[in-house]
Amino acid sequence: MEQFRRFRRLRSSEAMRSLVRENRLSVSDLIYPVFVVAGEDQVNPIPSMPGICQYSIDRLHEEMDRVKEAKIPAVLLFGIPDHKDEVGSGAYDCHGITQEAIRYIKKNYPQILVIADVCLCEYTSHGHCGLVDHETGEVKNDETLPLLAKMAVSCAKAGADIVAPSDMMDGRVSALREALDENGCVNTPILAYSAKFASAYYGPFREAAESAPKFGDRRSYQMDPANGREAMREIEDDILEGADMIIVKPAMAYLDIMKEARERFDVPFIAYNVSGEYSMIKAAQQMGWVDGKRLTLETLTGMKRAGADRIITYHALEVARWLKEE
Repeated sequence: MEQFRRFRRLRSSEAMRSLVRENRLSVSDLIYPVFVVAGEDQVNPIPSMPGICQYSIDRLHEEMDRVKEAKIPAVLLFGIPDHKDEVGSGAYDCHGITQEAIRYIKKNYPQILVIADVCLCEYTSHGHCGLVDHETGEVKNDETLPLLAKMAVSCAKAGADIVAPSDMMDGRVSALREALDENGCVNTPILAYSAKFASAYYGPFREAAESAPKFGDRRSYQMDPANGREAMREIEDDILEGADMIIVKPAMAYLDIMKEARERFDVPFIAYNVSGEYSMIKAAQQMGWVDGKRLTLETLTGMKRAGADRIITYHALEVARWLKEE
C-alpha cells in the first residue's frame, strides 16, 4: 500500500490538538484601548463599537476595575478634550485629559502599564495629526515634530510607562527620543506606529476618539495599503531613530507585513486589531452569521502566528474571560 503521512493522528481530540499546538493566545498578550473624555459622570457608548465606551475620569474606575480583574497587563490611552484648536494645545497641556487620566490610572492601578498614544488628531479643530497649512491643505511635517515631542514628554512626566507616536510624521521617533532624554525620561520606551496604513478599517475609531478630519484625508502621511516594501523601510528607520517596539496597523489585512517584519527585525512587534476589524465581527455576530467567540479567537491567534508578540484589541476583556473559562 502506498505510504503517506497521517496528519490526522495529531488532531484526534482536544487534548491531542492542545499538545501539539504551535501558537497560544494568553491574557498576557493583550493590550486594551481605553477612551477617556473630559467632563464628569460620562459613560458614552460608541454605537459603531458595541461594548466600547468613552469614560470621564470620575467613572474610569468602572472600566479599569474590569481590566484589573481580567489581569490584562496594559492599556492604550486615548484622550478626548473639551476644547480643540488649530495647534492641538490640549495634547501637550500638562493638565490635559490624557495626562490627568495617566495620573489617575498610575495612582489607582499601578500594576497596569499605561501606553500613551501620541498624536494631535484628537486635539486639533481640523482633525489632522499635525499642523496644517490652510492655503495648501498640507499637513506640515517638521513644524509638527516639536509639538509631538512636547506631548510625549508631558505624558511621560505624568507617569506613562510607554509613549506611542501614531501620527506618521517623518522623523518623529528621533524627535521624541531626543526630547525624552533631554527631560530626564531616558527610560521611557517608544512604541512606534511604524507600519500604519491609510485604512478604511479606522472608521469606528474616529467616532470613538472624535478625530475624523474636517477636510481631505490622511493619505499624504499614512501609508498606501498597496505598499509592503515601504513598510520595511519605515520600520527600519524608526528602529534606527530609537524605537524600542513596533506596531503594525491594521492587523487582519496586513499579516504579511507582520510576518516579514518579524523575520527581518529583532524587536518586539505588536499588532493593532483595529476598530473596523472589531466592529465587523460584532456586526456579523449580532446578525447570527458567525460564531463571534470562535471567530475572534481565530483572528487573534492568526496575528500571533504571523509573528505578533502582543495584540492591541478591543476584544481584550471578553477574550480574557473566555481564556479563563477554558
